Amino acid sequence: MFIRPSVRKQTFTLSDTTTTPVAPEMGTFDDEGNYTPRPVIENDISFAETVSDIPDVEDGQLVHGTVVKIDKDEVLVDIGYKSEGVIPSRELSIRNDVDPNEVVSLDERVEALVLTKEDKEGRLLLSKKRAQYERAWGDIEAKKEAEEIVEGPVIEVVKGGLIVDIGLRGFLPASLVELRRVRDLQPYIGTVVQAKIIELDKNRNNVVLSRRAYLEENQKETRDNFLTNLKIGEVREGTVSSVVSFGAFVDLGGMDGLIHVSELSWKHVDHPNSVVAVGDPVKVQVLDVDFSRERISLSLKATQQDPWAEFAEGHAVGQLVYGRVTKLVQFGAFVQVGDGIEGLVHISEMSAHHVENPADIVTPGEELWVKIIDLDLQRRRISLSIKQAAEGGELAAEYREHFDVDSEGNWTHSDEEVEAAWAEYENTPEVAPATDDQA
Repeated sequence: MFIRPSVRKQTFTLSDTTTTPVAPEMGTFDDEGNYTPRPVIENDISFAETVSDIPDVEDGQLVHGTVVKIDKDEVLVDIGYKSEGVIPSRELSIRNDVDPNEVVSLDERVEALVLTKEDKEGRLLLSKKRAQYERAWGDIEAKKEAEEIVEGPVIEVVKGGLIVDIGLRGFLPASLVELRRVRDLQPYIGTVVQAKIIELDKNRNNVVLSRRAYLEENQKETRDNFLTNLKIGEVREGTVSSVVSFGAFVDLGGMDGLIHVSELSWKHVDHPNSVVAVGDPVKVQVLDVDFSRERISLSLKATQQDPWAEFAEGHAVGQLVYGRVTKLVQFGAFVQVGDGIEGLVHISEMSAHHVENPADIVTPGEELWVKIIDLDLQRRRISLSIKQAAEGGELAAEYREHFDVDSEGNWTHSDEEVEAAWAEYENTPEVAPATDDQA
């Protein structure tokens, strides 16, 4: 037999002194035994409602929460989930090895991305860094499209450049930090820089910046004025900013100009660093200005005395000069007769008799007298003669104070020199001839 349980009807009553409704403790049954759940009313808190308020989260979702605890390795965030979310220290910031207390503070509201709802330890893992990335990428892509400038502090020096915090890690190559290449990047740490985005690849998480492009854009008018006021042939003072294999760059106080290795010295230059170093003050002549390419060609040697012109001023054909053999070639020998000045002794001018091989007459490093038989300043060539020097002739001016010169211009020796030579000879110990036993 079915027995219907007795049911006590419950009613809602409002107190005369309160506006808060009183809810029944449970649902009710009608006369036919049908159950009616208790109604949910405002301010009625129940376990069921509390459970229903727990948000459902998915991997990759952006959530907001409040920082409730900060440890050295992680941060706990209350996002209203059944458990607090954990942000590992490595997921707090795009900066490496940061103290969590420098990134967040207690009770701070933060945005984070859900890495996983439940790891192997049952934890809800979050990432503040990746949430920042997601927000930043949209902003960065929009700025790239609009060719706008980004700004941020320099947070790291890495191989080949700098890392700039623009909401994500932007790479600024060393060659694009300034208008000229910078060797020491350390002073940029902590400084705020502006740059243009020149490369963007979200799949590779790659952002390349150029501060030089920003500087060039903002200094174009200044550069144009600088180039316009630069006159070919004028002499400017500057500072060597960089030395490379093909020359040296000089900061002229507005732009850099290049001294090609061929314009560094009147002498042969093996490497530019043998002539100049970074930081050296120099005086240079402007050789050329290329407005379209914004390039300035400079010369250091043009501001210095041309040794060939100086040699030509103090020497003439027919004079004797003292030199050192520097190199032998098939057709003769080169002799250095001045600082950076070398002349050729043709094989036909090496001796009064026929010479097959220059090495039969001279050797590199040997010092000897030669006569100038031709001086071509325009082609920078000097022809010399050993055999004519042996016949005598007028000494060049720099040697005359050391020798006696006769009325015909030929150099002679003094009686004192003859006496000194005999004295040296006579005072030299005589070597006994070898005996038959010694032979």
